[in-house]
Amino acid sequence: MSEYYNAKRSRNIYDPEDTKPFKISRSKIDLFLECPRCFYLDRRLGVGRPPGFPFTINSAIDFLLKKEFDVHRANGTKHPLIEKYNVDAMPVAHENLDEWRENFKGIQFHHTPTNLIITGAIDDLWQDSKGNYIVVDYKATSKNEKITALDKDWHRGYKRQMEIYQWLLRRKGFTVSDTGYFVYCNGKTDAKAFDGKIEFDITLIEYKGNGDWIEDALSELHHCLASDDVPPAGTACDYCSYSQARNEVE
Repeated sequence: MSEYYNAKRSRNIYDPEDTKPFKISRSKIDLFLECPRCFYLDRRLGVGRPPGFPFTINSAIDFLLKKEFDVHRANGTKHPLIEKYNVDAMPVAHENLDEWRENFKGIQFHHTPTNLIITGAIDDLWQDSKGNYIVVDYKATSKNEKITALDKDWHRGYKRQMEIYQWLLRRKGFTVSDTGYFVYCNGKTDAKAFDGKIEFDITLIEYKGNGDWIEDALSELHHCLASDDVPPAGTACDYCSYSQARNEVE
């Protein structure tokens, strides 16, 4: 077995007999909703999907956006993008913001009905004039068309991400607006030359979240983890389809 899978099997595997709270990240909730079988193999049996390549350009954009908004946070000023879209919001300072942004830590809440600790790392936090917190997420891509709406099927994952962050903050006792925002950076490909730089069109996309699905999803996820039976694959899981096709050929 490869070093990757040996490492996977040695950490954060769910044991139904263990009474300690078990951590589940926002991305693992999304994995469960996409394919219960892949989720079960990962969190219960320690066999995760093959790792993808890291999106280092996206990480760099996230880092630079955080630095940019943090300047306005420190100065108590509005970012030009907020002014351009006439949003009632300011980047808000909070003593836990750096921790909430940290991958593998983030915001954490102990969901007692399932004994799961739900975690999620946010990109940014704003606040409106009424004191409501606003969840903000950064996205980066390069498309020929201007991005002004989350209207693709795969955008559903982005929406769930926003809703889980809103849910987590509310469970921590904060008053959170239903409306969140995506800062969407779209790399431009119509420049005459590369010249060692990529320019981006940046749009602010409003999204009104609804987390009513989360409690039921957590209950189903916990039931899946506690079961001794491997669940069926998701109807559109490419990983399971490939595994089945390969087994049939072999």
